[in-house]
Amino acid sequence: MLEKIDKHVEEGTSFELFNMVGLCTFDILLRCAMSVKENIQQQGETHPYVNAVNDLLALATDRVLTPWHHPDFIFFNSSSGKKFKKQCDFVHRWAEDIIEKRRQALERDGPPKTRYLDFLDVLLSARDGDGKGLTPLEIRNEVDTFLFEGHDTTASGISWTLFTMASKPEFQTRIQEELDTLLDGRESKYITWDDIPKMEYLTRCLKEGMRFHSPVPFVSRELEHPMDIDGKVFPVGTLISLGIWQVHHNPDVWEDPDVYDPDRFLPENIQKKDSYAYIPFSAGPRNCIGQHFALNEEKLMLGRILQRYKLEVDTSHKVGRRNAAVMKSTEGLWVFARHRH
Repeated sequence: MLEKIDKHVEEGTSFELFNMVGLCTFDILLRCAMSVKENIQQQGETHPYVNAVNDLLALATDRVLTPWHHPDFIFFNSSSGKKFKKQCDFVHRWAEDIIEKRRQALERDGPPKTRYLDFLDVLLSARDGDGKGLTPLEIRNEVDTFLFEGHDTTASGISWTLFTMASKPEFQTRIQEELDTLLDGRESKYITWDDIPKMEYLTRCLKEGMRFHSPVPFVSRELEHPMDIDGKVFPVGTLISLGIWQVHHNPDVWEDPDVYDPDRFLPENIQKKDSYAYIPFSAGPRNCIGQHFALNEEKLMLGRILQRYKLEVDTSHKVGRRNAAVMKSTEGLWVFARHRH
């Protein structure tokens, strides 16, 4: 990804953040969780899985906003529903192919000896007290969730935060000063595991970015017990949508919610907040299973990019928010970059 940005620096051209970052986060997830190396970042949106995921997100969002498409019979007989099923079948086959190759390798060679035990190894080798493993469908569902949800969401958090830094150079400069101090005197500018907790200001900017932009704008829950809300009892099976964007921009919850202010997340300030005031990864027993991985990935990527480049907004492109399962921009997030050193 940095090599691709370097090319834009040399040419003096702007580039769109979300797609570039999204290809990198997908590459990272494949390598870390599945130990799979694909030519993701060079192929770009021509990669069939990336293309399928983009289609599925758009089609699913359109279905939610089109009430007559809610019944399965109508939706799956429409052109949108047929395309959705085709792309859904493709991503399932793609995941199943990765799983089957790993299953055969484990049966043939046993647990890996030359690399760490990854997410896919754990899924395939997990057994309950009776020695029973997960079914093929259960394993595929877990892989689909990690691949599908694990790259677009982090890409949203990273790219919107980077765009904010490009828009507000005072915050960008302060992060860069923190990084310069942290990496001062080192021959290598790689960020290590021990560096991550020391990037305190960068972390506050990221957390405020996830409040301000809300990469996942809403989540849904199905009631397993009746729930009383303001005297109205909702029965078991009711689908409840929780507006994370609305919570993060509610003036009764956050003072001046439309102002970007990383100091909201100073320890003395955030400890005064209700534990459900800030829920970028949802909350409760069904919160995001990958949130610690995501936060570390986001901090590392933000650190590497901002240590290396100064970002500036390309004002020739409009910026608007697009309703979707993941917060995106209507026309992309376009920036210029130039080398700092």
